[in-house]
Amino acid sequence: MMKFRENEDAVSPVIGVILMVAITVILAAVIAAFVFGMTGNVATTKTVAVTASQNANDIVVNYKGGADANTLNYLKVTVNDESDAKYCGMTSASDLTTSADSASDISSSGQVPVGTTIKFTGDGSTERDHVVVVGHFMDGTDQVLLDSYV
Repeated sequence: MMKFRENEDAVSPVIGVILMVAITVILAAVIAAFVFGMTGNVATTKTVAVTASQNANDIVVNYKGGADANTLNYLKVTVNDESDAKYCGMTSASDLTTSADSASDISSSGQVPVGTTIKFTGDGSTERDHVVVVGHFMDGTDQVLLDSYV
């Protein structure tokens, strides 16, 4: 019977060199991403809830709030086309042109109060109405919060 002598002296240094090269490449890629600004253009999605329903001939839009409710400046609600848009809220210390149903819909803090209701009177047709609600946030971004047919 023959006995083979095992020589494992070179296995550990080779694996160690491969791991060190891999770590160096990964580290260089992460540093390059930050240096060249590749991570700075990621937009965040705001979490805010809005519902729309039809009540007889009226379309009622309800603002429910959400995790980012404190950053919402105003809502733009459109039914069927842009010419019939209603705004609710404020952009800063001065009032935004508003056509919300009542003065109580406007907050002096520059935010839309949770529970705000905006009502549109329908035209009496039996067609479904296209409701779009866009929120404008304090960081200057706009986001579609609701796009639905009621």
